[in-house]
Amino acid sequence: MTFYVTTPIYYVNAAPHLGHAYTTIAADVMARHHRQRDEDVFFLTGTDEHGEPVADAAHALGVEPQELADRNAERFKALAPKIGASNDFFIRTTDRQHEAGVQRVLARVRDNGFVYEGTYEGWYCPRCADFKAEAEIDPGNRCPIHHIELTREQEDNYFFRLSAFQQQLEQLYAERADFVAPRTRYNEALSFIRSGLRDVPLTRHKLTWGVRVPWDSEHVFYVWFDALLNYYTALSYARGEDLTGEFWPADYHLIGKDILRFHAIYWPALLMAAELELPRHIFVHGYLLMEGEKMSKSLGNVLDPFVVIERFGADALRFYVLREVPFGQDGSVSTASFELRYETELANELGNLASRTLAMIGRYRDWRLPPCPPDPALGADFEELTERVSALIDAAELTLALEEIWQRVRRLNRYVEENAPWRLAGEAERDAELDRVLRSLAEGLRAVTVLLWPYIPATAERLLAALGAPDLSLAAARLGAGGIERVRHVEPLFPKAA
Repeated sequence: MTFYVTTPIYYVNAAPHLGHAYTTIAADVMARHHRQRDEDVFFLTGTDEHGEPVADAAHALGVEPQELADRNAERFKALAPKIGASNDFFIRTTDRQHEAGVQRVLARVRDNGFVYEGTYEGWYCPRCADFKAEAEIDPGNRCPIHHIELTREQEDNYFFRLSAFQQQLEQLYAERADFVAPRTRYNEALSFIRSGLRDVPLTRHKLTWGVRVPWDSEHVFYVWFDALLNYYTALSYARGEDLTGEFWPADYHLIGKDILRFHAIYWPALLMAAELELPRHIFVHGYLLMEGEKMSKSLGNVLDPFVVIERFGADALRFYVLREVPFGQDGSVSTASFELRYETELANELGNLASRTLAMIGRYRDWRLPPCPPDPALGADFEELTERVSALIDAAELTLALEEIWQRVRRLNRYVEENAPWRLAGEAERDAELDRVLRSLAEGLRAVTVLLWPYIPATAERLLAALGAPDLSLAAARLGAGGIERVRHVEPLFPKAA
């Protein structure tokens, strides 16, 4: 089995923020979970480096676009390991191999009869690098995302015959109800298709910063078509060999809702035009909101992931963004809600559970667990847990999967209070009962930790090492499957802030 997941490639006209970290963390959770299932996984992220916004930002700084792209691409590259992302490749659209791949695919689209010359006139947002349809424009001719006034532009272009795929796209959506999720985004994309598709510019004539059009060197490809093809081109060179046959098509493209139209409509049409297989799923997550606005470089209301990680660690950030906001919906985030989650759930519920369990085994059994089966009463609470978590992650329901796991963290804390090992330890005739309780707590803690590994990998590995059970495979996430014999002390997993 294989699994291929992608993030959008991030635009390099400014530095990374929490919104970028959010999508990468989500993709990483999926990638790690599928590795636990012993699947061959490819996880792709990277940077989108062409187009007018990058050129404009570079010129404003008095540097060449390539210099700005190089500078900011490194910042995005640095973000991935900081947040614990296990991506297999980081693509840059200025990679020579990517540019050559774009030229090959789009030349094929032209050869297949889906490209023609024309003149385009319309309302354009330079920050989106996108022409806006009349229905998308806010009052005052403003961009609904960036809130800036749009410009009226006219330009000679080559066009992509998007309209030729009206019927095929409607059929795609009719036959594959899970092609786009959540359902609200599926309905949004289908509504756009049913409103009637118009041909769209494929190239830019006024711009020089982009991938050159092989049949007309005076044009560069419109940045969005160059960018969309990264998911396909990366496989041809990421590991020094062509992996396209092994991993294409992608199982999941994770995107934000602001780029829905490009991924849910332009992208499948482009693949159809190039006679390439379509992705299996496009999952559209919402925005992380502060004071009612999307996280935005241009608006400046940015919660810096690097600062959060410096103070609380990457695992705390990973947990928070997928715990606080249901994946697929908009949701508010704040430093106050972050610290509350950290204190009540990570430090108190999981951290204290781990500390108490290990300390009691150390105190009452000299760090060794006698061989005995876990408590059947607790076992019932863990029955089919791995199957439920897997099914939810298969549907990109990452917050619901985390909630399933966290219910067992809370169940284990209740189990401690219900069985009071400190009382059992004072009664010699109840040694066997104490053995069973300690075994059940250690096994339960191990099982939830294995399932939490995609979300909080560094913490999970540290805790499993203390439990003497480093196996991360999904098969190990079952009560009684760990064979724990000896445990050791672990420092607080989530130290409380001073």
